[in-house]
Amino acid sequence: MSDKSSFTPDEWHQILQSAMMSSMAVSAADPSGLWGMLKEGFAGAGALAGVEAKENASELIRDIVADYGTSEGRKIARDGLKEKLSGASPADVKEKSIEALRQTALLLDTKSPDQSQAVKLWLRDIGERVAEASKEGSILSFGGVRVSEAEKATLNEISDALGLTG
Repeated sequence: MSDKSSFTPDEWHQILQSAMMSSMAVSAADPSGLWGMLKEGFAGAGALAGVEAKENASELIRDIVADYGTSEGRKIARDGLKEKLSGASPADVKEKSIEALRQTALLLDTKSPDQSQAVKLWLRDIGERVAEASKEGSILSFGGVRVSEAEKATLNEISDALGLTG
């Protein structure tokens, strides 16, 4: 069974960043204003925290979450995101995030075939949680829709990039 030690440091940094990339792709697809961004950020963080409570989470997912639990792991992820996304427009953030997820899927399929599917499903789940976190098009939480058409399209793009169907 593969774990963190199955990857080079650069590969591991890419995997760490992928959890945030899934979240950022959805947020960038349909920016929700300050309150919506906060809700979406908390949803992404909640997806990481929720893994600890799941007994059936894969070893690789547990390793990712454990690294996010350290200041060094969070710094690695943040610094990588800054490098890849600095100065990008929301459309660019979405596209770059989806491409990063595509690269992570290839890496997982190659270096961790036993856990690849579980990690990719988890990455898609992060995007889904973010999409559902804040109503789009609402005013003071009245009206709007739970998941916008742009977010639905982005979730489909994330699934495609990760090689997931359905």
